[in-house]
Amino acid sequence: MPSFESHGVRGGVWTGWLDAPARPGRVCLVARGEPVAGAVLTDGAGGGWTLRVDLPAALISEGVTSLTLIADDAADPDAPVGPDAQRLARLTLAAGRVLDEDLAAEVAQIRAELDLLKREFRRLATAG
Repeated sequence: MPSFESHGVRGGVWTGWLDAPARPGRVCLVARGEPVAGAVLTDGAGGGWTLRVDLPAALISEGVTSLTLIADDAADPDAPVGPDAQRLARLTLAAGRVLDEDLAAEVAQIRAELDLLKREFRRLATAG
């Protein structure tokens, strides 16, 4: 079974190391069940491959987008993802106002919980 070690995303390019017993027929990025970008594999030392996939600019927009990196034996890069596909990794992109609103809500919740803890601590400290 192949394994993928992500080296991160920089400049719209996701890179990593693919370790597999044999080179897969296709490694691609999938969004909403459809292949959106093919990965480029370069032979590396130690029997694996250096992987590089350009993130399509059309997928980067406000909100949250979930992308999946898969490997399968498809010869056609645009072929539908079949049942034999193996999920290598998942990448979640979050951007825009949605992210700001989520973060503001999280901070407000933490503040409310901290206020509750302070009140309870003061109550316990004065009761004893």
